[in-house]
Amino acid sequence: MKEKVKVGIIICDRYRTCAGGKCLKALKNREGAFSIYKENEVELVGYSTCGGCPGGNIEYAPAEMQKNGAEVIHLATGFIVGYPPCPHLKFFTDFIPARFGMKVVIGTHPIPEKYYTMHSILNTWKDPEWEEILQPTIADEKVREAYN
Repeated sequence: MKEKVKVGIIICDRYRTCAGGKCLKALKNREGAFSIYKENEVELVGYSTCGGCPGGNIEYAPAEMQKNGAEVIHLATGFIVGYPPCPHLKFFTDFIPARFGMKVVIGTHPIPEKYYTMHSILNTWKDPEWEEILQPTIADEKVREAYN
């Protein structure tokens, strides 16, 4: 029997009307940052926004998800592909484990090719720290195009 992992997803508030289609597709297909669960059963137990800059809902949403059994919080790919990427990402990845004792994964679905191309033109992700941040969601061009 596969081990079950319960996850919550927090999205950037600028995408608050997102229905979650790309995240749910990636979860089902174990693509992008969800590829770490290839050997697991996964249950989504929460989906919320950060609450808008500077992320006021980060204080509360993980607690609600944790009540539903969440062990891992995924900060959606929108945090890294937005223009500009979330300036509070580092704080969120430090705060959630410190406050709630939960693991944080940056990313959900693979980066869509249109975002990859534009951020490459803009040199948004040129600093070495971005290599680690992008690694779970970078994928190859064919997969990125499937998420456009």
